Amino acid sequence: MIHPYNDANLLLWDRGELKVQILSPTSTRPIAYCDGTEEDEQELHQIAESEGTELSAIHRKVLKTGREIWTIGDAPTASDEDDVWSYD
Repeated sequence: MIHPYNDANLLLWDRGELKVQILSPTSTRPIAYCDGTEEDEQELHQIAESEGTELSAIHRKVLKTGREIWTIGDAPTASDEDDVWSYD
């Protein structure tokens, strides 16, 4: 089950009761937490589909404690930054 980021779920993460912290490559604040099951991964795919997008990649980092950090998607590339308009 995906648990959205809020103070109560952050406390569960801090206590080690949730196994996975889910991040975006463009932010340091967590998006959500989960237990790291296959069902959690399927739920992430379903959430992406419901938002009209595709879950491109989940990058996993295992911490010394055995918990994991999942980063969803890829970091913006330099060419992505070139597409931003500037009115200097």
